[in-house]
Amino acid sequence: MTEKSDGPRLIEVAAGIIWRGGRFLAAQRPTDKPLEGYWEFPGGKLEAGESPAEALARELAEELGIGVRECRFWQSLEHSYAERGFRVRLHFFHVTAFSGEPCPAEGQNLRWVTPAEAPELGFLPADAGVLNFLQTVQRQSRFALKLCQFQS
Repeated sequence: MTEKSDGPRLIEVAAGIIWRGGRFLAAQRPTDKPLEGYWEFPGGKLEAGESPAEALARELAEELGIGVRECRFWQSLEHSYAERGFRVRLHFFHVTAFSGEPCPAEGQNLRWVTPAEAPELGFLPADAGVLNFLQTVQRQSRFALKLCQFQS
């Protein structure tokens, strides 16, 4: 779904942070798509009349063959790709339960990674803030766990 305005066109996207055992699923954009080779959170564009949650469920079924069983909306962010003439509004969801096993239907590479490992892959610039946040939470969780172990 796109919005018309005086500036660069706006593309609405739903993205899933799909968790399994402290890792999330990363997908590499295929060579036949814009921004090829970058890694991203799985998801895709909203279609007309579709909510972000509906788009996420549809895209994950189409692209990965999985069904969303539990997810919750987390946040929306905008990022401008001015040099390419568009901007994206990303609607992020934490997906904590799903049915099926992720299988790439569009030729993309998939990898389960920790927040600390993710920067080595080369994520899309629009995902940078989310990755930074996930890394901070991971570091704080480790610190809190060590503090609890020290105090007991």
